Amino acid sequence: MTDRVAILGAGPSGLAQLRAFEAARRDGADIPEIVCYEKQNDWGGMWNYTWRTGLDAYGEPVHGSMYRYLWSNGPKECLEFADYSFEEHFGRPIASYPPRAVLRDYIMGRVAKSNVRQYIQFNTAVHWVAYDEASAKFTVTVRDLKQDQLSSEEFDHVIVATGHFSTPNAPYFAGLEQFPGRVLHAHDFRDACEFAGKDLLLIGSSYSAEDIGTQCHKYGAKSVTFSYRSKPMGFDWPDSFAEVPLLTEVVDKTAHFIDGSSKDVDAIILCTGYQHHFPFLPDELTLNTHNRLYPEGLYKGIVSLANPKLIFLGMQDQYYTFNMFDAQAWYARDLMLGRIKLPSDEAMLADTKQWVAREEQTANPSDEIDFQAAYIVDLLAPTDYPPFDVTAVAETFKAWEHDKEADILGYRNKSYRSTITGTQAPKHHTHWMEAMDDSLAAFLHGEPQPEKKLA
Repeated sequence: MTDRVAILGAGPSGLAQLRAFEAARRDGADIPEIVCYEKQNDWGGMWNYTWRTGLDAYGEPVHGSMYRYLWSNGPKECLEFADYSFEEHFGRPIASYPPRAVLRDYIMGRVAKSNVRQYIQFNTAVHWVAYDEASAKFTVTVRDLKQDQLSSEEFDHVIVATGHFSTPNAPYFAGLEQFPGRVLHAHDFRDACEFAGKDLLLIGSSYSAEDIGTQCHKYGAKSVTFSYRSKPMGFDWPDSFAEVPLLTEVVDKTAHFIDGSSKDVDAIILCTGYQHHFPFLPDELTLNTHNRLYPEGLYKGIVSLANPKLIFLGMQDQYYTFNMFDAQAWYARDLMLGRIKLPSDEAMLADTKQWVAREEQTANPSDEIDFQAAYIVDLLAPTDYPPFDVTAVAETFKAWEHDKEADILGYRNKSYRSTITGTQAPKHHTHWMEAMDDSLAAFLHGEPQPEKKLA
């Protein structure tokens, strides 16, 4: 009897898993029967933009945290697929920092070429996953959102590819309930233009605070104040930016900070991260972790130590993204096809502890990049995934870190060389601070000619 595999989510990691199985099928392998459940009405996951916040049209929590005018905050050369380059997709080289619409178009082009849409049931929300020890099978219960009907099916393996940027971590600060301005989490941020002319307070000092703050500045915010818990980001900010210690309370429009300073603000955005939240999993199957490079409960960063027939994709803190999801998906696929054998429970736990200990020795972003590069190399070694230079990608990441330190508002004007094609990206036709139109058409229009490829 053919095994059955449920993939929960058709975002980048779920699509990577579908692509991995389809690649094996095209090479002549017998693959399991696959069903991919996707709550949204299209594939793309977090790369789909919606104006909605809170609940969607069917009363389900809105999945997406995507906002208008988002541009990649890392070089596209660091997330390029080994088997599908940007140059192949667009027919020519493009600049290193594309906006959301361009990246989504690239992701969709690859999966459309792979013919994997046939496996996906859209507008279908997963409500519960149960595992039966006697039959060694999962029962997955889903809701057809359009018909408002529940149904259940049995599977031999379940792959959780729902991401971990959908459930806000929203700490409480005294006085927020009486603040007269707007208070929102980054999950509900949609349009920087809303905050033009306003004094903004952003709680947090990581990527979402950095990106939302710089974007609001670009679109006319009067001032941006970052309130940090542990340490400031430390960039050379323009005069209208400030970094202050943690917020203690808000009195009327005045925000008070732990160092005794204060600031009158018009709006507060909580850039305080997300929870790993799996309401469809029972306690014995769920993944309990904070945002780290190597979750403690997962062998090879993907296989549940609680039940090795349960796979989690993309649950790490991430430098690498699309190419890491591919590495995870190819490894998971080969486990399910029997090409890779799992060791004993004791050996899996020992291997996981070794990686966790190694992560804990990292002291800076460069160490973290090298750690994640080594993790990807480890995953790819036993698979047939097309080779790519993981170390060269790591060096591009390090150049990106340097460029951000040098110019936080201008680093997106830099360009890098593809490790897949060898082509140097052209400079974008418009500096990022002046590029107000984030559409696909506006980005692609008027690109200058690229440099020649390396010999």
